[in-house]
Amino acid sequence: MSTNSQPDLQVLDVGGIRMRVATQGDGPLVVLCHGFPESWVSWRSQLKALADAGFRAAAPDMRGYGGSDAPEAPELYTMLHHVGDIVGLVKALGEKSAVIVGHDWGAPAAWNCALLRPDMFRAVVGMSAPYTPPSKTDLLSALERAGVTTFYMQYFQQPGVAEAALERDPAASIRRITYSMSGDGPGRVVAGILPPGAGMLDLTVDPEQLPPWMDAQDLEYVANEFTRTGFRGGLNWYRSIRLTSELMAPWRDCVIAQPSLFIAGTQDDVLKFPGMQPRIAQLQQVLPGLRGTHLLEGAGHWVQRERADEVNRLLIAFLKSL
Repeated sequence: MSTNSQPDLQVLDVGGIRMRVATQGDGPLVVLCHGFPESWVSWRSQLKALADAGFRAAAPDMRGYGGSDAPEAPELYTMLHHVGDIVGLVKALGEKSAVIVGHDWGAPAAWNCALLRPDMFRAVVGMSAPYTPPSKTDLLSALERAGVTTFYMQYFQQPGVAEAALERDPAASIRRITYSMSGDGPGRVVAGILPPGAGMLDLTVDPEQLPPWMDAQDLEYVANEFTRTGFRGGLNWYRSIRLTSELMAPWRDCVIAQPSLFIAGTQDDVLKFPGMQPRIAQLQQVLPGLRGTHLLEGAGHWVQRERADEVNRLLIAFLKSL
């Protein structure tokens, strides 16, 4: 049993893969799913706050990251795989149900857990990426039809290209992406349409000094993880977008009925994606159990780190209302 002071790290067999998970506290289970390019440490503040509030918080390294298995093939990174991993994790932790929380790519993982297994996931919180029901047209095809060819997700498609750029100096890559996509960054869109011939890192800057929420030790920890594993696992999430769209056909246009919450920063690049503002305005239609949309003024992409105290308050109030 872990104390509430520090997370307990363990590697569990969740069925499809072995998954490393940080757990803290005792009580009803809350699973925290990170995004790209991150690790369980993105949730350090939430692990402690949830444990102190009487919950058992669990933050895995998602498939492809850190101490979890990272299969080679992109087709092993569909949303069905990610939902299967989290279902297996809940069982491996000896629980029957959980509240699921996700940020960035972890948000679609969380939304889809709630969609596919409402019997197990009794409530859901998404950060940065709002719920979009599975539809006939995947994001990459929609971009192509709109004549867009240099969106950062398209740049990520060719195996080896983004890896080479990001792995040249993993510490600098993590530092630049984290800073530049935050509310403290230079204010230009990084996760958007890239200039022809440019890579994602070309739109980032290296901070002269770290903002207070960017913990130097955590950055070093994450950089060391990517130095060891490379970036392929995380990038494979983007390379399975089309296949996920095909496999999710049975759930097209489905709503999520459980209690739900959405949190994002007003300066988040994701909120600047085409069509995103109307989608957020109409969230209640696809999330009939929605209990709040919270857009935190001035925060960027890493909302649970940039505004940890505020996010923790919102999260705990939501959990205690269930």
